Amino acid sequence: MNILEINNLHASVEGKEILRGVSLTVPEGEVHALMGPNGAGKSTLSAVLTGRPGYTVTEGSVLYRGQDLLALKPEERSWAGLFLSFQYPIEIPGVSISAFMKAAVDARRKAAGKATLSAAEYLRLLNEKMAFVGMKPEFAKREVNVGFSGGEKKRCEIFQMAMLDPALSILDETDSGLDVDALKTVADGVNALRGPQKSALVITHYKRLLEMVVPDRVHVLKAGSIVAEGGFELVEQIENEGYDSIR
Repeated sequence: MNILEINNLHASVEGKEILRGVSLTVPEGEVHALMGPNGAGKSTLSAVLTGRPGYTVTEGSVLYRGQDLLALKPEERSWAGLFLSFQYPIEIPGVSISAFMKAAVDARRKAAGKATLSAAEYLRLLNEKMAFVGMKPEFAKREVNVGFSGGEKKRCEIFQMAMLDPALSILDETDSGLDVDALKTVADGVNALRGPQKSALVITHYKRLLEMVVPDRVHVLKAGSIVAEGGFELVEQIENEGYDSIR
């Protein structure tokens, strides 16, 4: 079964068409990579999939587990199991990581008809996932991303992904600017969530992350359209010859 089916998707921002007929399928249990030069439309695609305001879909369809994804509000997409790791995570002053994640986890559980976690249950989950991504316990008391280094912000994103356990994770250049240790944290997070009903779309420029994650399929986006699909050989070609070699 396909978890994500994008068919002939056209989308614009402020009247300018960015996506020009994107078609892409991600089956359940697979990790796919999306590569492409700057300005190709990669971040626009992630924004459209997660319902970010300001992006207008003019043609095409997106199915998530057979459901019309574009008909759902952003929060409904999250409750249904989508997760977006931002390229540039925002700061949320005045809100601790612990409180932020408690609200997010509770909302997901309520939407699924489950009882919210008790304080003790939530604390166990919080400590388990913080240890998994190598975050110190005191980080839970800090304001979301406030004063964080670039690596700490990305580590916090992977922590959020681990807490929410999404069915489809979209990582929008999460590896940008990371050192080797932080990059390994990102890769470990993606690999840990792999499973028969878990999928990911990893948007990246870099071979080094994909060497750790090893995608099942690679898609190349140029000028708003998918121009090539294949295996890791596409990553090697881009690394050695650049995007101009992809016609």
